[in-house]
Amino acid sequence: MSHPPRIIVVDDDPVTCDLLCEVFAREGFATLFAQSGEEALRAVEEFRPDVLVSDIRMKTRLDGLMLLDHLRRDHPSLPVILMTAFGSIETAIRAVKDGAFDYVSKPFDIDALVATVRRALDMRRASGVARAEEAGESESPSELVGRTPTMLEVYKLIARVSDAPTAVLITGESGTGKELVARAIHTHSARRDQPFVPVNCGALTETLLESELFGHVKGAFTGAISNKRGIFELAGHGTVFLDEVSEMSPNLQVKLLRVLQEREVIPVGGSAPVRVNARIIAASNRDLEELVERGAFRHDLFFRLNVIQIALPPLRQRREDIPLLVTHFLRKHTPPGRCVPTIAPPALDCLLRYVWPGNVRELENTIERAVTLDRDGTITVEDLPPRISAPTSAPSQPSTDTADKLTALFADLPSLAEMERRYLLYVLEATGGNRKRAAEILRINRKTLYRMAARHRLELGS
Repeated sequence: MSHPPRIIVVDDDPVTCDLLCEVFAREGFATLFAQSGEEALRAVEEFRPDVLVSDIRMKTRLDGLMLLDHLRRDHPSLPVILMTAFGSIETAIRAVKDGAFDYVSKPFDIDALVATVRRALDMRRASGVARAEEAGESESPSELVGRTPTMLEVYKLIARVSDAPTAVLITGESGTGKELVARAIHTHSARRDQPFVPVNCGALTETLLESELFGHVKGAFTGAISNKRGIFELAGHGTVFLDEVSEMSPNLQVKLLRVLQEREVIPVGGSAPVRVNARIIAASNRDLEELVERGAFRHDLFFRLNVIQIALPPLRQRREDIPLLVTHFLRKHTPPGRCVPTIAPPALDCLLRYVWPGNVRELENTIERAVTLDRDGTITVEDLPPRISAPTSAPSQPSTDTADKLTALFADLPSLAEMERRYLLYVLEATGGNRKRAAEILRINRKTLYRMAARHRLELGS
């Protein structure tokens, strides 16, 4: 581009237009704004922009998604970045699949938005063509709710992997919504009309799980009175979701690896392989990399499953989504014909303070309980469980004893190496020996934690 980069900002809010035009002008971009989709189409023809940034919801005939449709048809090489204050998985998936370069949430981080525009410019310089993907949009509402940046990244990953045949590994603590992500991938894929079959690998014995997944032939074991087709075969061209895949025995891990590599299964007691076509999505609330290091999970299976990884954040790391989730669950659990209750501000404050060890699942159960107990149309603190409504549910301040321990770390002016050893011991003690949590606090990965412990001759245990 010999000329300064040209940016068109599209938003029916003049304040947003002025702000973004000023920001982009400071970056050395030539900027122009439009306050409707129709005006934007005319501006594109006259201004010939290098990037277009548009709001999705506008009170004009052409909203952001409709504008995107026009631009993908008439100007397929123009990168389009969409913004919205009403983020959802449906709009994110449609935006990405319809060819938007990126999708950002309002209120946006100015630096992050500028960085996104620069990435779009770099892509345009490199190829001259923005990637456009074709796909339909599912009309069914999703149970995935959230507008925080981490959730928007999850939505975009779902959009990008849904039509690929590759395996997906979903990680996250219990209750974060791993099965919901798997269902969203299936629902927004070309496999949506085929079965989605969830299997909890930790809920069945090894023998039963093997028979369920791979099938068996008559006489394979006591009670096998006829041939039985397994889940991988019955799923056809659909999706098999293996929840808690870390609980699979070594024997079943070998069989699953064969499914991924050869696309075939051998029924229990059989000898002839059966071709299968189902996509595999796996999930685990345990650290599979750590299990691989300990020899408890096959490294070759891990690499086959981990082609694409989607990491779900715990609820405590996306507290801004709690009011949105509360509204969603209030509507979901209110019986038909009854007005949806509101939530009193003190009750919402309790929900925002609580640490949510059970994540979104615990929040949903809490709201379902509150709706059941409600009698006057307003959820109050009294409708919440004591563990949540009690003042102790708020994050506590460091105690005097803790402060004394921290001070003692420095008291004799130790060397940097000794200081590292002491702090590592302190963190391990504070987390009760939980290596995953210790690594998170130290902002290091698990391998670095093990190396650090070995360097200081500390035993982390098995």
